[in-house]
Amino acid sequence: MIAIIDYGAGNLRSVQNTLAQIGSAYRIVHTPEQLRAASKIILPGVGHFGQMMRALEMMEMHDAIRKHIENRVPFLGICLGLQAMYEGSEEAPELRGLGILPGCVKRFPGNLRVPHMGWNEIVPREGAALLHNLGPHPYLYFAHSYYAPAGPATAATCEYGVPYTAAIETGNLFGVQFHPEKSGPLGLRIMKNFVDL
Repeated sequence: MIAIIDYGAGNLRSVQNTLAQIGSAYRIVHTPEQLRAASKIILPGVGHFGQMMRALEMMEMHDAIRKHIENRVPFLGICLGLQAMYEGSEEAPELRGLGILPGCVKRFPGNLRVPHMGWNEIVPREGAALLHNLGPHPYLYFAHSYYAPAGPATAATCEYGVPYTAAIETGNLFGVQFHPEKSGPLGLRIMKNFVDL
């Protein structure tokens, strides 16, 4: 069973519709206890980093998420869900992220229009399982003002004034800065790749 974490502001309906389209069973979860039966976990995200981290703290999900990732449960963070994997974010410097990946999420430079919204090409890393079979020059839909710098976990990059992480993949940890649930057939393929892991 795929668990979708509902922290009160995620883009749940679109993610639910995408999983239904590919014939995958899921359950919306709100507590660590509900998370225990999950074979895979999705953390969708829209909104503010601080709002998400406070909500996850109140739900006592911080440690539960980390424990499941340590126990090799496949995990997918979408947009803000990817950013939550890092130690922190300039959007809410007073709060800590989940700290699964090192580094801090940064705001795009002031000379760029934010949020960065629209279809942009990603450059996948060869062999990335999440991004398998996307074809040449894949374009996905983005909507964000903050970005994760490229690092060892980066599975794809994108460029908007600066190069940044468009997807992460390391072990059983996956994340995408774009919205696969709003990215048409390629987004469906990425979600199917995650489901089929």
